[in-house]
Formats: sequence, C-alpha cells, structure tokens
Amino acid sequence: MRKLAASFRARIPSAPRLVNAPRIRSWKTKDEQGLPIPGVNILVRDTHLSRLGEHYQNTLRDDLMYMTYVHESKARPPPREPRHMFDPEDPYSKHRKNPYVGGSQLHKKPPPVSTPENVVKLEKICLHSMQKNALVNRSNLLGTIAAFRAISGETEHGGGWKSSEGVQLVRGRKNVSGWVRPNLPIGVKVELKGEKMYEFLGSLVQFVLPRLREFEGVVLPPASANLATPAGVSGVVSMGIPPEAMGFFPQIEVNQDAYPRITRQGLYYQASNFHLLADNLIDMGFCIMRPKLDYIELIILMQKKEESK
Repeated sequence: MRKLAASFRARIPSAPRLVNAPRIRSWKTKDEQGLPIPGVNILVRDTHLSRLGEHYQNTLRDDLMYMTYVHESKARPPPREPRHMFDPEDPYSKHRKNPYVGGSQLHKKPPPVSTPENVVKLEKICLHSMQKNALVNRSNLLGTIAAFRAISGETEHGGGWKSSEGVQLVRGRKNVSGWVRPNLPIGVKVELKGEKMYEFLGSLVQFVLPRLREFEGVVLPPASANLATPAGVSGVVSMGIPPEAMGFFPQIEVNQDAYPRITRQGLYYQASNFHLLADNLIDMGFCIMRPKLDYIELIILMQKKEESK
C-alpha cells in the first residue's frame, strides 16, 4: 500500500517554487496631475443592455422595414449624369466652380433599394445650448457643461475611448458689434451615439416630456414641404425644451443646486431618412410626443366613422 502511494505521488508533478518574488514595477505618473497610469489600455464597455436599443432591434426594426418597403420587380436603370452649367473640358472653367443645371440634386435622387441593411434607424442625437451670460464671463458656462456631462455621460476620451469627444465649446465665427466676437465661447454641445443615445432618449421620453405642462409635441414639416432642407434630405428633426425641463432629468433632479445658470436647451436627432415617413415612424416607435392637433383630428375621424355606421 505504501509503495502504491509513493508511486502515485511520483506521477504528480510538483509545483514550481519561486526563488525570488516578482518585482513590482512602479506606475508611470502624469507630469501635470501626478495620477497613476496603468500599464495597459483600459476600455470601459457597456455594462447592461439599453431598453430602447433592444426595442429597436427586436420589434421596431422589423416594423419599419415592413412599413417603408417598396417592391421593385426590375433592376433600376443607370442614373443619368447631371449636366453642368459650363463645359468641364473648357480651360476657362476647368478649375472653377461648376454647379449643376437646376441647382442641387441631393433631394432629387431616388432612395436606395429597400434591403434589411438600410432600414430607417436613429443615428445620433446632438444637444446644444447657448449661454448669453458667457459673453460677459466665460465661467458662466461651467454650470451648463456640468449639466451636459451629467445627462449625457460623455467626457473627453471617457472610458479610454479616443473617439469620445465629450462636451465641446461652441465659439463665435463672425464679428457682430455688441453681440459676438470670433473665437469667443458662447455655448456648448455634445453628440450622442450608440447606447448612450438610447439611454438619453429613454430619460427624455419617460421623465422629462410627460412632466412638461405646455409642451405641444414635436412639429414635423408636412408632406408638401420642400425636400431641399436638412429635415427632408437627411432626416434631421430639431426641437427645444425650456430651462425648467433640465431639472426633470434624474441625474440633475438629485441635486439641482450643483448646476447653476442653466438656460434653454436645444436638441436635434438625425435618422437615416430613406423614406418620406421616416421621421414620423421614428417618433411613433420611440414614443416621442406628437402635437395635440393630431389626436384631435383622430378623435374627429373616429366620430365620423361611428356616425356613418
């Protein structure tokens, strides 16, 4: 029995013994702040799934494809080459601006073929705000910058991502007497994409818009509006919320005194507008409030149907 146990121990390899303990390397520190920097690049990723993001992927995406699908039985003919104002081969106009006949052709191009890859989706949300008091003192922008960082969660190179620009300053471009000077900070802006975009949209739809008393909804241009506009070409929809709406965000409602001098906030969201009803469908899918006139017209239409019966 002892021989069997000894032979069994001999088969098990012994753990290596460390003669010298590993040397602990000191972290490199920043020259300005003196904070430790880890030896590896740390990237902070998403910790949970976004409810609105999953709603789009699982439910809304299929419905949008069904509602905007246009069947084409034959292949499309090759696009016609637009004619320029001047002859491109003419030496006099070869290196000059040569616009197309009839103006811009961007809004006249047909939409691409309906495929699962180009379904209407929300691409980005941009928040922007102008602070008039910043013309007198630049420190008046600190409250707006802190508020935008709180509600968006974006910081410069946040989470180790170099593509994250964070909250940016908006500077003046022209010289207006008594109003704006070039390169003078007058406001802030931040762009949201991906999961943070859906998180902000969820807070806006669930906590802010339902608590506004005089908010009449997002008014979109009618179907007869000119398509040579940002809303008609690229699906950009702009809206504004009053200063008191900033206090309805959960991140700011906890401690509103920490964010002084908050002014009116504007935001616009951009959708991949491959269809004329893209903006309306995006609004309905994400429960963005519509004008009250739409509901009144819907009630009148239902009453007429009941009377006809």
